[in-house]
Amino acid sequence: MTNIVEILLVEDNPDDAELTIRALKKHNLANNLLHLQDGEEALNFIFSPQTSSLPKIILLDIKMPKVDGIEVLRKIKSDENRKIIPVVVLTSSKEERDIIETYKLGVNAYIVKPVEFEKFVSAVSEIGFFWLILNQPPIK
Repeated sequence: MTNIVEILLVEDNPDDAELTIRALKKHNLANNLLHLQDGEEALNFIFSPQTSSLPKIILLDIKMPKVDGIEVLRKIKSDENRKIIPVVVLTSSKEERDIIETYKLGVNAYIVKPVEFEKFVSAVSEIGFFWLILNQPPIK
């Protein structure tokens, strides 16, 4: 893989994925975005020898087919070279056990998707702005 991926969006719902991408594009934050539709695809990408650099942020849904977001998070945060990747759970799940489990595994933020369109766009834009512009990651 030669292209640098800044944002890895792992979301199985096509409508939520489209809204997320549109919100990031609206603020010019989606130039280097890769959308994958399930946890298996995400793990294959993240752990592939062909992946030339790690994403600056992973936006991760929890409830997905094949491999769920909690398992993706578990594998990322247990890998010495990948655990520094910021992972933001962006999900519709308000289940306390999901919140507790993801924080125990090392999630950087847990955000419940707002139902209202404008609030959703605002939340995604703020996530992108913070992690891509304001946050200072470690130098690799």
